[in-house]
Amino acid sequence: MCGLFGLLRSPSAAHPEWASDAFVLLGMLAEERGDDSSGVALFTGRAVTSAAPVPPDAADISVDGCRIVKGRGRFGRVWRSDLLLALLDVAPVAVGHTRHATQGSPADLANAAPLAVSGPGAGIVAAHNGDVAAGALRRRFALPPGLGGTDSEAIFQALAGRTDPVSISEVLRALVGRAALTWVERARPDRVHLARAALSPLAVAVDTEQNMYWASNPRWFREVRANTRVRFASAVMLREGTYLEIARRPQPRIVARAEFVPTARPADLDERVWAGFTPADRDRDRAQLRHVLHRPGVGHDTGGFATVA
Repeated sequence: MCGLFGLLRSPSAAHPEWASDAFVLLGMLAEERGDDSSGVALFTGRAVTSAAPVPPDAADISVDGCRIVKGRGRFGRVWRSDLLLALLDVAPVAVGHTRHATQGSPADLANAAPLAVSGPGAGIVAAHNGDVAAGALRRRFALPPGLGGTDSEAIFQALAGRTDPVSISEVLRALVGRAALTWVERARPDRVHLARAALSPLAVAVDTEQNMYWASNPRWFREVRANTRVRFASAVMLREGTYLEIARRPQPRIVARAEFVPTARPADLDERVWAGFTPADRDRDRAQLRHVLHRPGVGHDTGGFATVA
């Protein structure tokens, strides 16, 4: 069960260092959801329309418009304030991930996120929490072989180049398993895409300076409030089957959204989905689950699907 966290800065924020402190603390808190590997992608805001593939196993690489740093172990071992904090303070978008490996060797950095995935134009930089049926996804969308061994890469290969909610939802509906996703198009680094498919939690918050954050656990925002100068104006859990595109200018705002019916397997409903949650947060989220279950071979009348209880 991986950890997602990130930041979309407001252009008018008066205290960028406060949001940076919040991002780093979110990374430390995300260690509870994975310590096989960790990583961050810090964007400069420069759009890239055409780019060569990014080496997937690079531990620290600066490419057009983005610096990606990742390594084995906890976030605290990978994050280097002396090297990265100055870039974070001016980064319009920062994407973070902590990994608990489910598919793909934890020893191979090609499987560590954030992933830079090639596609039409410059491709995307992305992170995933969950576990999906990658083989079925590759067959459905005729995807090329991946550079690593994760299901995450297959998801983002299918999403790369899709820019409208209809075509993005086509991929999201096709996922079978647990998934929460965040990605940024390198050609449009002023926008963030967030999606919650089945089960894997994703919360979104906005602070009083209009910076926007996302995290795999709503409790982390309460920890940020208690331990930094950031104060939140709102924080919500995304419901299953939600996709959002959020633009940075003139202030972070939702510019596109879609709802879809997500699909999980019976074994996906595991208490570890809510690792680190308070009982109250877990129970509130469970009460709103709305995915369907994929049960191959249950008969033609159901088409292999049943509504979750």
